[in-house]
Amino acid sequence: MRTKLFLIVILLVTYSGYAQQDAQFTQYMYNTININPAYAGSRGALSIFALHRDQWIGLEGAPKTNTISINTPINNSNIGLGISLVNDKIGPTNENQFSVDLSYSIPTSETWKLSFGIKGTADIFNLDVDKLNPETAGDRQLQSINNDFSPNIGAGVYWHSNKAYIGLSVPNFIQTTRYNDNDVAIYKDKINYYLIGGYVFDFSQEVKFKPAVLTKMVEGAPLQVDVSANFMFFEKLTLGVAYRWDAAVSAMAGFQITDGLYIGYGYDNETTNLRNYNSGSHEIFLRYEFFKNNGKITTPRFF
Repeated sequence: MRTKLFLIVILLVTYSGYAQQDAQFTQYMYNTININPAYAGSRGALSIFALHRDQWIGLEGAPKTNTISINTPINNSNIGLGISLVNDKIGPTNENQFSVDLSYSIPTSETWKLSFGIKGTADIFNLDVDKLNPETAGDRQLQSINNDFSPNIGAGVYWHSNKAYIGLSVPNFIQTTRYNDNDVAIYKDKINYYLIGGYVFDFSQEVKFKPAVLTKMVEGAPLQVDVSANFMFFEKLTLGVAYRWDAAVSAMAGFQITDGLYIGYGYDNETTNLRNYNSGSHEIFLRYEFFKNNGKITTPRFF
């Protein structure tokens, strides 16, 4: 019984304690494809994105996330296609999500498009009880979960121009039970609702400013709001700060190395009691894009 209780505590702390079930990203404005399928193809280029996040450095069993994605418009049509893989490790769990995104865009004006997207996801979940160090070794009531497969579907809308965007999405509509004991769900993937938006202000030819917000709603967890402010200098260097409501403050930096290659870094400092047990979170990403206009981007984009 004690080992079962230990498992329950571990799962609740790692998943519910910080209102995080889907993988969390500080630089969400560059990684929108993971939460909104309607984003696929919106940049007008073949975009390859890879990110590594190391959360709560120094805290044993803290989340580690890796993701890679590709999205592109299909020829000159209004269709966008994307594929992505997210690996999320938290304590004794290891989860892999492979997703395919399909979007369709319609012009709403000369500068704005409204995109609709659907997402299909294959999820493989593993729980290694050997990493829990249970009090009673070999307890039959405490079993590992190996390659537990579950499908899911999601959808989103994304209204955007070269200056602004707003999107609403639900990446996973199906609630999946991960560990069940006597028909009582110990842990369940709940529905996550996302609202995202941002706007770019041209202060001058050399300086652009973009505030952005990401709101996440999950049943049984506090509302999560991420607010960020980024400045772009000379269409090359980006510097910014962010605040995750009652959770963390962040610093961000990015550099457009070439017309197609962009690198970004983010650091989170906890504002909760967890700050006493870790030295912050680090996030780094690379994005490479292939453009049709002689292989060059016309204007660097914030998103």
